[in-house]
Amino acid sequence: MRLLEPLVPARGALLARANPVAKLAAATALMLAALLAIDLVTAALLLAIELAAVSLSGLRAIALARRARPLVVIALGIGLANGLFPAGPAGSALLELGPLRPSAESLLVGLALAVRLLAISFAGLLALATTDPTDLADARGQQLHLSPRFSIGTLAAVRLAPLMAVEWQTLGLARRARGVDAGRNPIAAGRLFGGRLLALLVAAIRRGTRLATAMEARGFGAAPSRTWARPQRMRRADWALIAAAVLLAAAASAASLAAGSWRFLLG
Repeated sequence: MRLLEPLVPARGALLARANPVAKLAAATALMLAALLAIDLVTAALLLAIELAAVSLSGLRAIALARRARPLVVIALGIGLANGLFPAGPAGSALLELGPLRPSAESLLVGLALAVRLLAISFAGLLALATTDPTDLADARGQQLHLSPRFSIGTLAAVRLAPLMAVEWQTLGLARRARGVDAGRNPIAAGRLFGGRLLALLVAAIRRGTRLATAMEARGFGAAPSRTWARPQRMRRADWALIAAAVLLAAAASAASLAAGSWRFLLG
């Protein structure tokens, strides 16, 4: 549940000062380049670009690495599964053990898939980790002209996420105080985890209902238009960030084409 706690970047960092919409657009350009190409070279180059951008984020590399651990585990797990259990014929098998028939080609495909998933997910993580939720909601309403109900409602949900982490810890401490413990029984541990998760869900629904009632009682969303207390403007540096991301994504694809390894997603 500590993954729900927001990261706080240094204020003077380049990515921290950028407009949230610009960061989302830049991340989208990198993600599309990684999504449309299924080769290892493109994904590796894009991932290297994103890792180099960590120095511009104003975030501690250790904190960002901890936040990215679930993404790394999932990406490596999916890549390993595809490498060890190929869907079709993929060259001579290095090992044959039931459905386990990895080959050099299948392992390379699995590695490419894992790096590709990391490139896609890390671009979004880097953009969101350097963005204040309030600034993101303001920018979506001002630059993208989204509905205030959607923008501010999403902001309220993000702001409540750390409270869910606190609620999860409180539920655990309360059960420990009552002597509820699964011991070494995995079945009992799974049952207790499900009950704890259900209690958290009920508390979240109740808190969300109260918040929605309070916002409606204050006339939120009743007016056809609203003013913004925190103006969010697109500066030249923001447009430069988007252009740099597009150019870097194109350069990674061009390098893969020059190496003869670029492969289209639907090809």
